Amino acid sequence: MALNFDDLLLASLAENALTSLKQLKKTLAVSESCTGGLLSMLLTEWPGSSSVFIGGLCAYSNTIKENILGVSRNLLLNFGAVSEDVALEMAKRTKKIFVADYAISITGIAGPGGGTLAKPVGTVFHGVSTPHGSFTCHNVFAGTRSEVRKHAARFALEVLLKEILKVTDFKMVTDSSVTFMKMGTEESVTLFPDSD
Repeated sequence: MALNFDDLLLASLAENALTSLKQLKKTLAVSESCTGGLLSMLLTEWPGSSSVFIGGLCAYSNTIKENILGVSRNLLLNFGAVSEDVALEMAKRTKKIFVADYAISITGIAGPGGGTLAKPVGTVFHGVSTPHGSFTCHNVFAGTRSEVRKHAARFALEVLLKEILKVTDFKMVTDSSVTFMKMGTEESVTLFPDSD
């Protein structure tokens, strides 16, 4: 089976993230909603990934977000599962529960239904928690359900690599002009100091 460019890029990003984390002797955990475990699958495709990838949780329902991850019911009721606040809490809780150095969360609306004027189909929030702080990113990805999910997983790997590169001086395996190529999306980043 031939892989297309997007699949090869996702695989390359995952490999780079794992290699980078190994070199730093750091660990990663993830919590996923709209991607349904896609990010975890990409990371575990590589032999030896268990040395840095602690695990992932597919927190698709609000019940799992609340009862397993510990996301506040008030956040879910006041802001909705697809929100900056919930993505941030998911990432922070994932980092704490898995005792990981880095954690990424993904929550969004992959479509084709479920969108609103305020949160159209393709809306995705990523929460990122690192040894140096936590922040969120908001994107609106275009495409089919499958494409939105791939864009969300790709963005998660890109933002993880950008955070890792902030504390390293080694080069990634792939050309950075390919790795960090924009996906034709609107992106916003909000930084939050950790209060834990």
